[in-house]
Amino acid sequence: MNVDLGIWDKLARMIVFLLLLAALLGIAIWYFPLIQRNERMRKEIHALDADIKKAEDENKRLKGSIEAMRDPRTIERLAREKLSYARTGETVIRFEAPLTNRISSGLAADPNQP
Repeated sequence: MNVDLGIWDKLARMIVFLLLLAALLGIAIWYFPLIQRNERMRKEIHALDADIKKAEDENKRLKGSIEAMRDPRTIERLAREKLSYARTGETVIRFEAPLTNRISSGLAADPNQP
């Protein structure tokens, strides 16, 4: 007893398939903004992790500088280099770059000018 419904059986299968397809499409559309938000937050997390890494490196460098400042020889060296300090009886000699190596007032040298 196999009853042939003809086109109605095929239409019913097609409707069920289209309903399932519409449901999947609806779910995809529903979650698409959440997926985009998740991607945006992951990028932000990555950028913040990079900022944290930079801050940790800077912190490590500054801690090293602080530790170096506890040594009196380092303080003396910095005072000599940056402030041109000298011990009693010493003479400070400063060297300057020759004038021929400098660009005067930002203008390029013109070989036709005397």
